Amino acid sequence: MLNKKHIKAAGLAITFLLSSNAAIAKCGDIQIAEMNWASAELMANVDKIILEEGYGCNVTVVPGATTTTFASMNTKGQPDVAPELWINSVREPLGKAMDAGTLHSANANPITDLGEGWWIPPHTAKAHPELKTVLDVIKRPDLFPDKEDPSKGAFVTCPAGWGCQPTNANLFKAFNMESKGWKLINPGSGAGLDGSMSKAVERGQNWFGYYWSPTALIGKHNMTKLDFGVPFVGSEHWDGCLVKEECANPQPSSWTQSEVHTVITDKLKKNSGAEVSNYLKNRIYPGADMNEMLVYMGDNQASGADAAIEFLLTKPDVWKSWVSNDVAAKVKAAIK
Repeated sequence: MLNKKHIKAAGLAITFLLSSNAAIAKCGDIQIAEMNWASAELMANVDKIILEEGYGCNVTVVPGATTTTFASMNTKGQPDVAPELWINSVREPLGKAMDAGTLHSANANPITDLGEGWWIPPHTAKAHPELKTVLDVIKRPDLFPDKEDPSKGAFVTCPAGWGCQPTNANLFKAFNMESKGWKLINPGSGAGLDGSMSKAVERGQNWFGYYWSPTALIGKHNMTKLDFGVPFVGSEHWDGCLVKEECANPQPSSWTQSEVHTVITDKLKKNSGAEVSNYLKNRIYPGADMNEMLVYMGDNQASGADAAIEFLLTKPDVWKSWVSNDVAAKVKAAIK
C-alpha cells in the first residue's frame, strides 16, 4: 500500500519526467551547418545524432563554409548552429551580432590545441635548418618551385570561399612576396590543398603553404609550423584589414591566435531549451582525439556521418562527459 510519502515521491518523479519530456519536445527543428572540412563534418554529424537521439530534436544538416555560413546566420537566422566557426575572418561582424543578441557563442573552445599558420615539411626543415621563420623561407623561392613556372616559388593558400583566403592573400602582399619571386597558388578545394601537401611530402619535395591544426595531415606528416619572424600587428589592423577582401595597405604580421567557436542563433537559444545549450557548451573535443578521428576519416575515406558513428562507438569516455546519463543511454542504444 502506498502511503503519503510514496505518493508524494511518485508525484515528484512524474513532474520531473513531464518537465524533462517537455524540455526535449521543445527542442523542435534544428539546422546544423556541415562545414567543408573533415573536423567540422564530424562535429556536425555527432551533434545530429546526439541531439536527435538524446534530446528528441529534428535535425537537418546543410552544407556550409566559414564566410557563407556566418553571412546566412547573420542575415537570415539560418542555419541554427555552426559547430566549428573559425572566427578570425568574421570577428568584427560576429562581435556586432553578439552585441545585438542575434547570434551567441555557445562554446568558445570546442576543440583544444588549435592553430593556423604557414608550414613546411619536416624533411625540408631538416635539410635547411636556416629556414626558421617565414622571412627566411621568403628569401628562398628557388627551394619551392611552382610546377607551371619553376622560376617562381609556390605558396599554397586556401581554396576560394574559405575565411583564410583573404588573410593569406593580404599577408602575401604585405611581405612583398610577388616581387621576391613567389606565386600565390589557389589549390581549388580542400582536397586540392590536402593533395598538394601530401604529394610533396610523400615524394620528398619541398612545400610551403597555409594549414591548420588539429588535422590529420599535420599529425600524419609531422609538419613544421614556422614562426613568422615578425610580431603580431595587432587586432585593429588584423580584424580591420588583413581578414578582409579589400585591404588597401596590409602590414606584415604573425598569425593571430586562432579562435574557434560553436555559434548559434538567438532563435535556437530561446526555442530549444537549456538542455541543448548546455550540451553544446559541454561539448569539447580534445585535440589528440580529434586528430585520431581525422586520420581515421582520411585512411578510410569516411564521411562525417560514418566518422560520427565511429567516434561515438570508440570514444564514449569523451562524449559521455558532455551529457547526462539518461541522454548517454539513449545515444548508446541508438548506435548499436
